Amino acid sequence: MSSKGWDRYLSERDKQHDELWGKKERRGFGVKPALLLIDIYYSVLGTKREPIFESMKTWPGSTGLEGWEAVDRTAELLAVARDNDITVIHIKGLSAPIKPWIARTSRRGLPEELRSLGSQIVDEVKPLEGELVIEKSAPSAFQGTPLAYHLVSLGIDTVICCGETTSGCVRASVVDGATHRLKMGVVEECVFDRTESSHWINLYDMHQKYADVVNLSDTIQYFKEIGAKNKNLVSS
Repeated sequence: MSSKGWDRYLSERDKQHDELWGKKERRGFGVKPALLLIDIYYSVLGTKREPIFESMKTWPGSTGLEGWEAVDRTAELLAVARDNDITVIHIKGLSAPIKPWIARTSRRGLPEELRSLGSQIVDEVKPLEGELVIEKSAPSAFQGTPLAYHLVSLGIDTVICCGETTSGCVRASVVDGATHRLKMGVVEECVFDRTESSHWINLYDMHQKYADVVNLSDTIQYFKEIGAKNKNLVSS
């Protein structure tokens, strides 16, 4: 199981309830995973690696250094996924003008050049040619997009999620993925949020109900095992 980083946000009552009813072991993943990278833009990280309150002076929606740390860990996992022919799908907000699902204040007053840059996926995890990029107009990567159809067509049974925010678009995507009866995973070191409590409590809640929250090293090992099995099938 994941680390217990959420423990410090649980009350004594919560901890007792967890002992009695909480999840004791992972549900497990399948044999055909995809890696889903959700909303890893410059507008939520900034163009410089700065502490969150410094970064917010230019990018009010920034997640600061914690976000960049998660991106670096995601880049590690992405490299392993690519080396082992794991399907990689990038999710980003819809480029065409459309009314957002929340009142966005993070880009108000920004010059158009910065607004455009803010919507770009950061270079550390940018898509390669041939990797699927899906634009969405709602928090969930599934809502109003062809994601579910692509996963079915590829025979995907497991979706491993990275990106932001843990409490927002990641959670919405995880819940919808579980609704589609997919095995959902969230990589603890590869998701990030603006507030620590929201990050950890939502990780805890997703782990209890909709997904397995797993650490990076275990996910890397899982991708390598899948890759080795696929190579053996091809060579046999």
